Amino acid sequence: MALRGAHAAVRLLAQQAFSRVAGAPLIAGNSVQLLIDARANFDAWLDAIRGAQQSVLFENYMFSDDEVGREVRAALVERAEAGVKVRVIRDWFGCLGESSDGFWKPLRAAGGEVRTYNPFQLANPYAALSRNHRKLLVVDASGGFISGVCVSARWLGNPAAGVPPWRDTGVAVRGPVVHELALAFAESWSHLGERLDPDLPALRRSLAPVGEVALRVVAAVPGTAGLYRLDQLIAAIAQSRLWITDSYFVGTAAYVQGLCAAARDGVDVRLLVPGTSDVPIVGTLGRAGYRPLLEAGVRVFEWNGSMLHAKTAAADGRWARVGSTNLNVMSWATNSEIDVTIEDEGFTRQMEEQYELDLQGATEIILHARRRRRLLQHGPRRRGSTGQAAVGAARLAHTVGAAIGNRRVLESSEGGILLGAALVLLLLAAVGLLWPKVLAWPLAALSLWAVFILVVRYAAVRRQRAPRQERGPEPVPATKSSA
Repeated sequence: MALRGAHAAVRLLAQQAFSRVAGAPLIAGNSVQLLIDARANFDAWLDAIRGAQQSVLFENYMFSDDEVGREVRAALVERAEAGVKVRVIRDWFGCLGESSDGFWKPLRAAGGEVRTYNPFQLANPYAALSRNHRKLLVVDASGGFISGVCVSARWLGNPAAGVPPWRDTGVAVRGPVVHELALAFAESWSHLGERLDPDLPALRRSLAPVGEVALRVVAAVPGTAGLYRLDQLIAAIAQSRLWITDSYFVGTAAYVQGLCAAARDGVDVRLLVPGTSDVPIVGTLGRAGYRPLLEAGVRVFEWNGSMLHAKTAAADGRWARVGSTNLNVMSWATNSEIDVTIEDEGFTRQMEEQYELDLQGATEIILHARRRRRLLQHGPRRRGSTGQAAVGAARLAHTVGAAIGNRRVLESSEGGILLGAALVLLLLAAVGLLWPKVLAWPLAALSLWAVFILVVRYAAVRRQRAPRQERGPEPVPATKSSA
């Protein structure tokens, strides 16, 4: 009895730690269906949308003006015309070059609403670093979908050119968790304008249990880093295995150290990443970080197919994660992301079986092997599903800053970054000495841009002060004199 009580106490403490670290309570009574690759996700989305009776809440990083995007739009338009409340959030950068705001004219004409997250502002250019990278769909109060899949035919590959579909993962959920997903969408919606109608069924109440799966909704907004803390916690407490799939892995020093510590402690840590990335710089930076992982015993695999875009993890046969968050600073700290973590042995077993199947189509990276590269190229490389160039810049700045400031011991894998930075600086110095105007003109342009931004901000501050000045000074409250 005492032992059973001790186990219960430890379990309670673990649940409390997970809830506090992730900022997400455990929700019981749900059902979860695993959806592998885009076709399965698209079909499930379309079936749910076409059956909607009250509301469709759709939040996605990228909507492309292609056969998939137009099919999804047509389903949304038909439901809006039938009186269903259709609300869509698109990311400005994610849709740049994929679809314009005019793409949504038919939906708006049918009564739907579309809002754009963080469009470019000349007076606030650095805001563009924060993106809405979520892939979330909530239909009525009956079902929700979370994945790494964007609304684009690119995920289906190109059969005519012999390019296989992208490898990606999603889930369909039912039960009380749908209420939490609707609340996450409502929060995003309110940041872009008026609040969502509170009478929507998915927002009014928590739903009745429909299964036995317990899970959490980790709905991250810029600056919260809830999933980052949770990922570190999972790396710290994993006992037997931790299997990770990520599409744009550029781990922080703290997270890499956590994976290495787990591997040295006997945990079977595996990392599956793309062999050929649609954002080449991220693939290069990711490979630069292989050595410390391999030296610690982490097994690293590169996918042999086209693009591996899934963001998943499975630990100890009891815990799994599926969603939109990549293992890099952009996703962890500056983007809006959404993931579900599932605490269920049956579902985690499915995830592990799929992981072992994926490894059959991957190549393991061995420490002593020289460079391994893809033998086949699958068409032109395009911009990826996130603004990942900033990830490369962050890693470069972190390494160079550590070297100049002597803040930490550098890894051997960072030598290439240091040499590359030194050569770039040498080139800039030579240009400055030989052709100073080449550097002076861009610097002058940047200075003028900064002047413009400051003047715009000054004008905004003056407009805020004007109403207060018209009202006159605020009365000064009386204060007691001290003895």
